[in-house]
Amino acid sequence: MSVEDGAGARRLEDEPDEPGWEVDPDDDWGVAVVATVGRQLRLRREAVGMRAADFGVAVGYGEDMVYKLECGKRIPRPEFLDRADEVLAAGGLLAAMKEDVRKVRYPKKVRDLAKLEAMAVELQLYDPLNIHGLLQTPEYARGLLLMRRPAYTQDEVEGMVAGRMARKAVFARDPAPELGFVVEEWTLRRPLGGRASLRGQLAHLLEVARSRNVELQVMPMDREEHAGVDGGIEVLKFGDGTAVGRSPVVANGRPVTERRQLHILEMRYGIIRAQALTPRESTALIEQLLGET
Repeated sequence: MSVEDGAGARRLEDEPDEPGWEVDPDDDWGVAVVATVGRQLRLRREAVGMRAADFGVAVGYGEDMVYKLECGKRIPRPEFLDRADEVLAAGGLLAAMKEDVRKVRYPKKVRDLAKLEAMAVELQLYDPLNIHGLLQTPEYARGLLLMRRPAYTQDEVEGMVAGRMARKAVFARDPAPELGFVVEEWTLRRPLGGRASLRGQLAHLLEVARSRNVELQVMPMDREEHAGVDGGIEVLKFGDGTAVGRSPVVANGRPVTERRQLHILEMRYGIIRAQALTPRESTALIEQLLGET
């Protein structure tokens, strides 16, 4: 977003020196991308003979922030790259880097998972502890992450929230994958992060459940038999007939592709679905809980 300053030049409203835009030093590819963008930014600025301080004035950033961006210590915002491209007459060179920068904005493990989710034609997902990350609202996700002990830094929290929200692109794919979720009733009742956050989360679940490619089921608290007591399950199936799965009870939680191990996960997931409420019953329960919250 921009505003007009006294000299008539557009200025970005806020410097991006807030949590969530630092480079993860353990992410080699991310470090390389941000360093490359910073180097190109410095070369373009020097090519037009503009001092860092003057460039900062032109884009609405402080000189110190300009140096952080050029040295690859901060991840540039997409709107900054657009403005920098314009100010430095880069002909689209800097603006074209927005896609790579957008990817490194999220933690590496989130990017790797998002790649698999983007290729899957069917996802079978069960989380016994929380509402699954693909179903979480930003407010609910942030509330959960802030409860972690030892505590995450604010940078880590914002980076993980952003990554979690980016994975939601799976819902917008065309053709859409088949998505199956089983959530625990207790996760829908406990107001983690506050009742306002829970209300927003329950309303979001109802919206997601209306999608034709989504099967959302609730495991009620009064079940005397439960096949999910050993932990969560993730099974992603692909168009070529292959699949990858993960669960604490199989291979110590490492991703597995071997047919026998996948069969165990699919069998457990099938039993869990059979023990849970039907999608229609689940929607009715979520509507009831929303009315009570």
